[in-house]
Amino acid sequence: APSGSLLATAGAMRAAGLLLAWALLHPAATQQCHPASPGGVLRFTDRHAEIRVPALHRVPSSLDPLYGLVRRCLDLIQQNPLPTELLRTALNDPGSVRTSQVVQYELGYVVCAAVALLFTVAVPVAGMCFCYCRSRRRCGGRLRAHRRSLGCRRRCLLACLSFTSLIILISVTCAFVTSQRVKGQMQPGLGAVPSTLRTLRQHLANVPQGVQMVVDKFEVPRKQIISDLGGKRRAERHPELPPGMDEVLTGRRCLAGLSRSVGLSIHAQLKAMTYAALADLQDRAGDLQTSLHHLQILDRTARTLAAARAELEPALRERRRRVVALLDDPRCTSCASVLGRAQSLELGADYGKVPSVEKVLKALAGLPRSDFAEMIRQGNGTFNSIPELAVERMVQVIQDLRGDLAHTAEKVQSIADGFPLPDYTRPVSEALLKAEDRSQPYLREAERFERYRWIAGTVLCSIILLILACNVTGMALGAYGLSKREDPSDYECRGEAGAKFLLVGVGLAFLFSWLLILLVFATFLVGGNIQTLVCRNWVNQEIYKFIDTPGNLPPSMNLTRHLNLRRDSNLSSVYRECKSGSGLWEVLQLDRSYDLDEHLKTPKYTADFQKRLGDFTANLGDVRLLRSEG
Repeated sequence: APSGSLLATAGAMRAAGLLLAWALLHPAATQQCHPASPGGVLRFTDRHAEIRVPALHRVPSSLDPLYGLVRRCLDLIQQNPLPTELLRTALNDPGSVRTSQVVQYELGYVVCAAVALLFTVAVPVAGMCFCYCRSRRRCGGRLRAHRRSLGCRRRCLLACLSFTSLIILISVTCAFVTSQRVKGQMQPGLGAVPSTLRTLRQHLANVPQGVQMVVDKFEVPRKQIISDLGGKRRAERHPELPPGMDEVLTGRRCLAGLSRSVGLSIHAQLKAMTYAALADLQDRAGDLQTSLHHLQILDRTARTLAAARAELEPALRERRRRVVALLDDPRCTSCASVLGRAQSLELGADYGKVPSVEKVLKALAGLPRSDFAEMIRQGNGTFNSIPELAVERMVQVIQDLRGDLAHTAEKVQSIADGFPLPDYTRPVSEALLKAEDRSQPYLREAERFERYRWIAGTVLCSIILLILACNVTGMALGAYGLSKREDPSDYECRGEAGAKFLLVGVGLAFLFSWLLILLVFATFLVGGNIQTLVCRNWVNQEIYKFIDTPGNLPPSMNLTRHLNLRRDSNLSSVYRECKSGSGLWEVLQLDRSYDLDEHLKTPKYTADFQKRLGDFTANLGDVRLLRSEG
């Protein structure tokens, strides 16, 4: 602060200088930098959401009542629950399984097998009896004379045969449709097994990528911090700045870099006081210059008057002496009253008593005259350059902060690099791969047997259609022959042909119906056991409880050990979590082995950076607003 003898001006300048120095040197004069916009929220997408385990669903159709009827029939035939004891014995010691246990569990199917066996034996026997009877010409095939009672009997038989043929036609149509749908659903069902296993292995392989995705999200705040540490300067016009300033240094603090933000905070706190002090200083300087001019005139006038008095005083003394001598002459009458006044005649103005202003003029001798306004403008420019000065003086601080931030990024990356995922997922992946390889032969066999089933079913249904065609043709020829009784020869020919078609249909029925019933029973036995033993217990999760119970499965089939699940985990909970959409991290309970939340705690990686950020000092050095003469 400048010093001088002018109390008002010197006091104001000294107070302004001390306040500026205190504001620059004391941390209590800093200002908090608040974000101009709400903090961003990191969004984590579902990693590899497009990889889904295929879910197969049967499309509803008009045959659903038929399927429901079959399921109710199966529930009636097989009412026993899951045979846990029998399955445990069969899996651990197959040689000790007793046939009576199997028969007791499969009692409903044993009854169906007995019916199928009876039908299989009875139909060929009946067919042979019919052939023997026909060879004796006693089982139909002969034309009889027309009578009223015979006509009624023929119409009754025609109606019964037509109704039977209609039932057969509907049944064969349903058989064709269901067989085709079974074939259409079997193919994607068999393909879904390896596809599901491959999808699970892909999810396991993508767990490290998910961890890396979490780590990569640190790049978002890191870039924001780097932007805040060394962002571009933002400036805009401001009406409070002096004319000629091209930018405002108080706009949108804390968005143009840390160092510049510090400078802007200092500038914002001091600008009102500093601008007012410099403006007042300029006004006081103008007043001082005016006062100096007046004092100089006063000094020159005092000196001129003193010199004129010095010249006037000897002449006045001579004049007074002469007047006194004249008035003191005896010849002068009536002069006595004026003599006293003449003797006291002297100069009335004593300019020597005027106070000297030399000391004041010496004190104001250094007051700038022509360039004082330029000096104030330069002072404003120096004050407005504080943000740039902060940027220049805090280069090393910013570099140190960036170095700490880079070190923090390396620490965060170490999470993904040091994640011991293979120790937990390799056994599961190997088990899934082994299951996929072992399932291929069984799937191929299932596909081959399904193809044979479809061919056999199609052939037998075609034979039934052939039988149905023979029946329809026989009935049509017989009815046509009965309607043309005018020509006996033609009547007998058509009737004979109709009878032969009906006999061919009967012969084919006896010949192939037992094969059809065997196919139906074989399909019913295999499919029914799959429905009642696997599907039904899969839905009510009894099969998972059986697998989770210790001792039910042999060591070679211990899924919990093959999938590397924890001992307190079970397949039922794993299935429920997978079905509800939980991630493999929760399903495999990896958080118990590797606490990811603990490794992702922010203070663990940002403590050093936050400490340096909270403890750094910005030393701007000497900031001089005025030159020494100012």
